[in-house]
Amino acid sequence: MKAKFLAVTMRFNDFPPHGRRGLKGGTRPPDGVSPAGIAQTRPEAGFHLKLRHGFVPVWLGLALCALTGCQSSSTLTHSAQKPAGFTPLVARFYLEALPGETAVAVQLPQSGVRLGVAPKPVFSEYDLGNAEVARVDLGLCLLVQLTPAATRDLYRLSVPAQGRRLVLSLNDAFLGVHRIERAMADGVVPVFLEVPDEQLPGIVAQLKLTAAEIARAALKTANK
Repeated sequence: MKAKFLAVTMRFNDFPPHGRRGLKGGTRPPDGVSPAGIAQTRPEAGFHLKLRHGFVPVWLGLALCALTGCQSSSTLTHSAQKPAGFTPLVARFYLEALPGETAVAVQLPQSGVRLGVAPKPVFSEYDLGNAEVARVDLGLCLLVQLTPAATRDLYRLSVPAQGRRLVLSLNDAFLGVHRIERAMADGVVPVFLEVPDEQLPGIVAQLKLTAAEIARAALKTANK
């Protein structure tokens, strides 16, 4: 079955301000919005991920090629409808720790790659603006577009962190990495997930719905 995809760049003016972070101190939600407000769950209660039979390393330069010619869309916040029984899919990026730094050992499920990451994420679900599936020469991958504020933080982080990896977790399951090999100014993080290609559209749909729910919660809080 061929996977269909559409790379979309969001118009972030539709979103309320997201929580801010210190790059070394993790992330926090916007004032008045708690993770409990969107019913966060761990993988066993949420999206069940099957492993793919092969793992492809991240292709350098993917983000710019995959997003060329994208058009704007403001439909995510306003038209995404939460289905009955919806379970949030919480995406977080952790930075690979350097030798001597405090680290938590993680392992990717199919490739068995082991690495140590900082205990707190550098980007959380509150920093995700959009997600899409993209097809490139090496196959299908997940493209994560950060919000404008998080995009600026990513640029500041990526300059001194070249050579290190961003490790993506979905509902606390570590499923893919992106090696930082340049200053990342566009806010796009491409990741090959260790899941079957046919699961990618469902993952993207859940990420969009989760982002929309967080945006609605933040907007509701701001209007109080």
